[in-house]
Amino acid sequence: MKFEFFVAKRYLLKGRKSSFISIISLVSIIGIAIGVAALIIALSLINGFQSDIRSKILSSTAHIMINNIIGDGFEGYEGIIKDIKKRFKTITSANPVVFGTVLLKGSTRNASGAVLRGVDLESSDLGYEIWLKKLRRGKLPLKKKQLLIGSEIASKVGLMEDESCTVITPQPILSPTGILPKIKKMHVSGIFKTGLYEVDNGTIVTNLRTAQKLFGLKNKISYIQIYLEDLFEAEEVGAKLKAILPPNLSVITWKDLNASLYSALELEKTVLFFTLTLIIIVASLNIIAGLILLVIQKIKDIGILLSYGATPRTIKRIFFIQGSIIGILGTAAGVAVGLIFCHIANKFELIKVPSEIYQMSFVPFTTSLFDFFAVVVVSLLISFTATLIPSKKAASVNVVDAIKNE
Repeated sequence: MKFEFFVAKRYLLKGRKSSFISIISLVSIIGIAIGVAALIIALSLINGFQSDIRSKILSSTAHIMINNIIGDGFEGYEGIIKDIKKRFKTITSANPVVFGTVLLKGSTRNASGAVLRGVDLESSDLGYEIWLKKLRRGKLPLKKKQLLIGSEIASKVGLMEDESCTVITPQPILSPTGILPKIKKMHVSGIFKTGLYEVDNGTIVTNLRTAQKLFGLKNKISYIQIYLEDLFEAEEVGAKLKAILPPNLSVITWKDLNASLYSALELEKTVLFFTLTLIIIVASLNIIAGLILLVIQKIKDIGILLSYGATPRTIKRIFFIQGSIIGILGTAAGVAVGLIFCHIANKFELIKVPSEIYQMSFVPFTTSLFDFFAVVVVSLLISFTATLIPSKKAASVNVVDAIKNE
């Protein structure tokens, strides 16, 4: 064991008449531990909430969408899909979608507005929308005049699978009595549940041909939805798509659709990180106070060490090591407490939230490796920095002044 470490350890644990200093050291360790644990728990909470929301949103939203700037649909989508699949190997699926608003009326008098999506349900690469594969009840609407409706809207209008419903579209038709909205009798083939309240409460799915006929689009589609192997490559792939697509087509990524939500979550995470870091800074002030008091108390010992040949650098190392030990112990304790709490919270689902508001029954804790190392590095950096002032003060003690009164 090196000399400096031996002396630092003795001062920390076995110093005579230094119970007050030991209490300050203990308070410093506890303070740093609380700050580190709070940071890990808070960041894990935000990560879990953000990842869960992202997964639910992306289960019903494409990574990239290609649509017409005017918004009246476009033809020739088969060639575009074939071309982009050939150019970009990271694209896992690209399918046409017909999109429009309708009014859904069930067997009761209740009616509700909804978004109707016509999807190529017979496509071989339909694996992107898991909720279409795992229906709550019923089967996919592969035949004409069949619908798949969300669980919330089904409850609202009083519909079950294998029941008939009425769909009213805003596209007018000319009749002997004048212009009327288009009204179609449809059959509910199944009910789905994504876990995202807005989708379950306002989305209807049918096959592509039925939707095209319902909205009078013939061979047109509303947009092409694209899914990637890595959703975080959406901006890069989207920029490349803009360069090769015709000027009448626009490219929208999942980040563009949810920019305000994700920017708010990221801002909240950043503010929370710096706010809770203040706890560690306050705890580090105890390190400074404790070590300065220790230097004053140990002036005689410092003078004796200097008279026996110890250099100011050696004295500086002793007090630096002592402060570093406090920082390391506090950080380690905080990491342990934070990780254990996150594990218990996930196992017993401690934080319950209303599912109709937050689209989840409980908030999961997800510890990011980057956040974990960031917290540890920041905590140790603050702790080590806090030891510099006392260690410099100890190294500046004059041997004559230290022992002249002894």
